Amino acid sequence: MYADIVIDISHESLDRPFQYRIPESLVGQVQPGMWVLVPFGRRNTQKKGFVLKLGTKANIDPDRIKELTEIISDDNSSDKTRIALAVWMYREYGGNLIQSLRVVMPARKNVRPKQVSFLVRTSDEKRFLDYLDLARKKNWKGRVRLMEALLCRDYISSAFARQQLKIASDAIKALEEEKLIQIETKRFYRSVLPKESASLEKKQLNEEQQAIVDKLISSYQAGVRTPALLYGITGSGKTEVYMHLIEWMIHQNKQVIVLIPEISLTYQVILNFYSRFGEQVSMINSRLSDGERSDQLERARNGEISIMVGPRSALFTPFSNLGLIIVDEEQEGAYNSEQIPRYHTRETADKLAQLTNSLLLLGSATPSIESFSRAESGEYRKFCLTKRAVLGSCLPNVQVVDMRKELASGNRSVFSRELREKMEECLAKKQQMMLFINRRGFSRVVSCRSCGKPIECPHCDVALTEHLGDKLVCHYCGYTKAMPRSCPLCGSPYLAGFGLGTQKAEMMIKAQFPSARVLRMDMDTTSKKDGHEQILDSFRRREADILVGTQMIVKGHDFPGVTLVGILAADMSLYNCDFRSSERTFQLLTQAAGRAGRGMEPGNVIIQTYDPENYSIQTAANQDYESFYHQEIRFRRRMQYPPIGWMCEVMTVSAEEELANQWIWHVQLLINKRFCDIIKIIGPSDAPIARLKDMWRKHLYIRSNDHKAYLEAMELIQEITEQAAAQKVSIFVTVC
Repeated sequence: MYADIVIDISHESLDRPFQYRIPESLVGQVQPGMWVLVPFGRRNTQKKGFVLKLGTKANIDPDRIKELTEIISDDNSSDKTRIALAVWMYREYGGNLIQSLRVVMPARKNVRPKQVSFLVRTSDEKRFLDYLDLARKKNWKGRVRLMEALLCRDYISSAFARQQLKIASDAIKALEEEKLIQIETKRFYRSVLPKESASLEKKQLNEEQQAIVDKLISSYQAGVRTPALLYGITGSGKTEVYMHLIEWMIHQNKQVIVLIPEISLTYQVILNFYSRFGEQVSMINSRLSDGERSDQLERARNGEISIMVGPRSALFTPFSNLGLIIVDEEQEGAYNSEQIPRYHTRETADKLAQLTNSLLLLGSATPSIESFSRAESGEYRKFCLTKRAVLGSCLPNVQVVDMRKELASGNRSVFSRELREKMEECLAKKQQMMLFINRRGFSRVVSCRSCGKPIECPHCDVALTEHLGDKLVCHYCGYTKAMPRSCPLCGSPYLAGFGLGTQKAEMMIKAQFPSARVLRMDMDTTSKKDGHEQILDSFRRREADILVGTQMIVKGHDFPGVTLVGILAADMSLYNCDFRSSERTFQLLTQAAGRAGRGMEPGNVIIQTYDPENYSIQTAANQDYESFYHQEIRFRRRMQYPPIGWMCEVMTVSAEEELANQWIWHVQLLINKRFCDIIKIIGPSDAPIARLKDMWRKHLYIRSNDHKAYLEAMELIQEITEQAAAQKVSIFVTVC
């Protein structure tokens, strides 16, 4: 018996299966999907490997085939679905196969299961009471306390006995030797659920919501698995639609994956789901400890939970009876993996749904252009929610403020006159507000007023960001240094910070509104494990009047007390070097505006911008997605950008700039030679950040309307990637 095994070595030249003989003692135990230990190389170094498939035929001389050493993971689920998904990701997104397998089926960490021991009464009652009388006469106080406690119940935990009853180990041992008690252990799973949860009543669906739920259920029963897009205005009750669908799926003994884009959303979502489904729900994210994460995956394998909530990694939960995958806020860039394989969660979820015969449901108030285009063409089913779920609630009043006019009138503050007035009014009425600025830190950049040069990161081609405490930080590699007293280049003492970040905004708010209670939410304030939960819970309990933060405050949160949203710099994301900059600006502004007026009180939104005529800002102010879509799709069609054509970014990365440059030009020449005019090439050029963590980066874009030619180009790039690895040059492909 033989096994095809992928060796856990991140090197492209070894990215293929190797055949090993299964020893007789392990025949029947080794299964596809297992991690095993195998001898590798001339020295037979023991390496981890992943079993892809089994067979009875040797591919080479049987005498040359080495023998598998041992099984190092007890995961014998034989999950062919997830293996197939990993193979698809490898072919679709590049990298190497073991990297895809690590993402889809990560090896279990060496985590010790948490055990709870119990002291259990074993003898008959008469013998137990006789010994209790003896213990009282002998004045064995510890034994007496323990035995009296066990008269009321059949067992108590060892921890309770030691900590509450103050029972010494000698007393427990003595009773165990007398065979009056025995010690039993039970597996205890680490809890990741909220310690407390309000009991939320099941909400009655409105006509729109009920019609969508009924349609999705009836089509599912009829065997229809076409992906569905749930498109609804902010506050229209998409979550309640999810809840009703999940409830039906659980009644069908199906399991559900709910994906959310940000860890900051986990707390609110898990509270809602826990209040409805109790212990059937769990969550997984990067903030969990190894033990907590391992326990949740184990519960999923054992079928002890039915719902898994989390960011993109939750997609790979080892459910055996998956029925529904929900991708909430499907337009979010956080669903794009920055690590190899650079997969997109929406596309990968679609493939998983196909492999498991599940339903994929995408939800958003601002769908991605790609998803809405597929819905318009009939590739996805489209369902619309046109009104807010809370009776009497309506979309907020939105005002666009031209900051050019504010500047001309002498107002140099970051707060327009309109925003300041609304903030004062809001505070007077004891209502809450949110202020959004999509940049953390105190100021954007520190530069010298004499020579004009910014202070840059020594490892990345970016300027350092000023933080409070006279600290300069690189937001890409984490490099930190103290604020210098003079310019490192010219020696001038005239250094100053420019731009606006969340820290500076918080300071200015406190200066202008000293009585206001202010919370700040960004990467700096949420670095601790429970940072998100503490801030959001505090704001929900109305312990603060103003919440200022980055984009993590504007996505999916529901605070009925918020009646004002201020967007301090609406065009901050508008002119990035990305063809999606208008789309992302529209999405951010629409989502931010949607946080206001979700309760019974009417909401107001102030959008501050230096480009008020821009169509993405105008349509966001009107909450008019379809007008934005039609204008944006015309631009995409004219430029042949996705979803009209296929496009990807190719990047070379090397410690030597010359090598990175040579290989990106090599890619360009080979693609031009083979595909001529079928594939268009933009570049090569420096990447937007030319040097990151001391690695040089060059890139180009390829695009084509011919899908077959595009896929062939991907295969060619994969071949070049393997050649470049010999010179320690990495080539990455990011699908657009």
